[in-house]
Amino acid sequence: MASLNPRSYLFVPGNRPDRFAKALAAGADAVVLDLEDSVAPRDKLKARADVAAWLMAAQPVMVRVNTSDSEWFQDDLDLGGKPGIAGVLLPKAERVEDIRIVAEHFGSGVPILPQIETARGFRGGLTLASAKQVRHLLFGSIDFQLDLGMTAEEDELLYFRSQIVLDSRLAGIQPPVDGVTTDIHSTELVRADTLRARRMGFSGKMCIHPKQVPIVNECFAPSADEVSWARRVVEASSQAPGAAISVDGKMVDRPVLARAEVILAAVAQLRQR
Repeated sequence: MASLNPRSYLFVPGNRPDRFAKALAAGADAVVLDLEDSVAPRDKLKARADVAAWLMAAQPVMVRVNTSDSEWFQDDLDLGGKPGIAGVLLPKAERVEDIRIVAEHFGSGVPILPQIETARGFRGGLTLASAKQVRHLLFGSIDFQLDLGMTAEEDELLYFRSQIVLDSRLAGIQPPVDGVTTDIHSTELVRADTLRARRMGFSGKMCIHPKQVPIVNECFAPSADEVSWARRVVEASSQAPGAAISVDGKMVDRPVLARAEVILAAVAQLRQR
């Protein structure tokens, strides 16, 4: 999981160890043991203890700690050094200093994934994305709307999603991860949300139910039509290197060829999972 970009991030409450194995079996590219929003304040200590007791090198997972301004954050950092932590999610990230603190406790080899969930976090997105050990930004769209007083649909969040994609590219990190679809029953909505995220330049999506995982994985994988097109483009280019060519009646220039090569590289990566 560490060498490939996860498409699906499946969250499971940290105080439900009975669900940990089930989450790992759901087919998600990344499982996130959550100590924050899905755990009630009265269960925070239990959640941390359950996660600490379960962590193992043979089953790498990610962990979402509590916010840096919470009473639980400092003790969450004690999970640093435990086996099997493939990444740390920092919710409502706003300060590079908090990223540094997390990295200091969890080690230089553990990726940090700041969640953009507030106006301040969004304004400092490029700075956060440029911090050491940050691999992806995550867009916490639900909390973000709450912070800004928004009741948003797709159009209202378009600017913010686009900016997070741009900040990630400017910082030279991997593309960002989109927020959850709260409706766990509508497969059509999950599919539509995921395809929109992919079109906008996101590389993954957070999931709150196992049934969302296969849809997200499918949508972030090249389709059969895309793969067939990419192979035709690469084949045509190889037969006329440097010359102007057309495929399916459309001119193929260097950016088009590069896009075809990206699709085929993604297929090769998926075979490694």
